[in-house]
Amino acid sequence: MFIHRKIDMDKNNSPSKRKNKSKIQEYIEAIIIAILIAVFIRTFIIQAYKIPSRSMVPKLVVGDHLLVNKFLYGIKIPYLRNTIIPVTNPERGDIVVFIYPNDRSKDFIKRVIGVAGDTIEIRNKKVYLNGKEYTDPYGVHSDSVIYPGTMQPRDNFGPVTVPANSLFVMGDNRDESADSRYWGFVDLKDVEGKALIIYWSWNSEDNTLRWKRIGNLLN
Repeated sequence: MFIHRKIDMDKNNSPSKRKNKSKIQEYIEAIIIAILIAVFIRTFIIQAYKIPSRSMVPKLVVGDHLLVNKFLYGIKIPYLRNTIIPVTNPERGDIVVFIYPNDRSKDFIKRVIGVAGDTIEIRNKKVYLNGKEYTDPYGVHSDSVIYPGTMQPRDNFGPVTVPANSLFVMGDNRDESADSRYWGFVDLKDVEGKALIIYWSWNSEDNTLRWKRIGNLLN
């Protein structure tokens, strides 16, 4: 009886079963490592975003999918948003993704118009930076109507001075963008990264792929 039981135990621990167990363990470890690497890259290096609105037309259109460089503006502690490894700060003209100040569950994408210390004013749709008309190659207008500042801030706004550690941002599609004219400045802590490249673009209206937009670098 003793010998018979020992043989059964040897079968249960046969080399093939140990090998199968080892392979399963290897697969699990590989999957866990892959997940950790993906989370690290998404959190600190690069992340994909989708454009849901027309606020950045024509540079970005609804259905564009883009990659955002999260490392460029420094490595931040998630949730706390404190920068632990500073790299550089956003500059005028950068297209940035940031946490929307009025609803922190949402991310917005706009172009930096003013940095800390800049004075911004909008007169009859024209942007003035530090008292001079801003050379604005990206801004477009879809509405010829000009509203007075007493009615709404879209076409006449300011002047305001950008506080420390903040940005003034606007959408390229100036007449269809909710931006710093309406809800104020963006805290540098809330900047997620700089838009890098369009890697996919889908037109949902006619279910077609926009081949010519794929690979476009963003500036």
